[in-house]
Amino acid sequence: MSEPNAIFDRLAQTLCKVVVGQSTLVQQMLVALLSGGHVIVEGVPGTGKTLLVKVLARLIQSDFRRIQLTPDILPSDILGTNIFDLNSRSFTLKKGPVFTEVLLADEINRTPPKTQAALLEAMEEQQVTLDGETLPLSELFWVIATQNSLEFEGTYPLPEAQLDRFLFKLVVDYPDSVAEKQMLLNSQAGFRAKRLDLARLKPIATVAQILSARKAVQAVEIEDKLLDYLLALVQRTRQHPDLALGASPRAAVAWLQTSKAHAWLEGRNYATPDDVKAVAPPLLRHRLILKAESQLDGVQMDAVISSLLSQVPVPR
Repeated sequence: MSEPNAIFDRLAQTLCKVVVGQSTLVQQMLVALLSGGHVIVEGVPGTGKTLLVKVLARLIQSDFRRIQLTPDILPSDILGTNIFDLNSRSFTLKKGPVFTEVLLADEINRTPPKTQAALLEAMEEQQVTLDGETLPLSELFWVIATQNSLEFEGTYPLPEAQLDRFLFKLVVDYPDSVAEKQMLLNSQAGFRAKRLDLARLKPIATVAQILSARKAVQAVEIEDKLLDYLLALVQRTRQHPDLALGASPRAAVAWLQTSKAHAWLEGRNYATPDDVKAVAPPLLRHRLILKAESQLDGVQMDAVISSLLSQVPVPR
């Protein structure tokens, strides 16, 4: 195992010790980090969404900021604004929390569309324009947005065009009984999620190492027949009888990149159909739209994705 692979292996092991029972979530989060794509995390309160992001940011020694989004948050509260200084008689830029490396946007669906759009523009362009001046964001700049899957009153659901800008949509479920007991044992032993400074978490990687690993992912090989397989899956989403909207070309490019990242995490310099399948649910579940009649019939998106994967022949 190469040194970069070993670093990510230690990251996964440490995260799984802190956020118990969420190994799939941890792996998918690391794939997104390697791919340089933003993530939206959906789940009921208390399942470790915020804890996972805070611990990961600490382990890679990155600058971390958190925004609690509410209906009264303005774009300037996220991006920043120019403030007039009476002493110097000039404007001074006060940068917003978006000028960081890892940004946690809590409950993104509780803030109005204008504020959502300001954040998503920064995500897409990796820059902010304030009063005609364009300011670059960090090279790492990584956004993890959360939303509650239970409460819909007073929320502003993200439109499909904006959801498509997120690389992954991760769904967090309750841990099993064994993992939940381990959480209780950890709490009994003194672990407190609110006091990570007492958890003695030692940094495992640096931001420079993360960026270097992203370059290594680019070297992962993809055979033509695997590209044809991926393309057939994308086109099948546009023909599926339960779907009103299939995967976009942006989704196809993201599928390729995340398949390579998954292969790299597994210690291989080549991708396989299993890598393509592994990243399909988090990559597609927020990009595909069910037909109205399918929704009324209770069809679940993950079941549609599973059927898609079974319908397209796997190349040898």
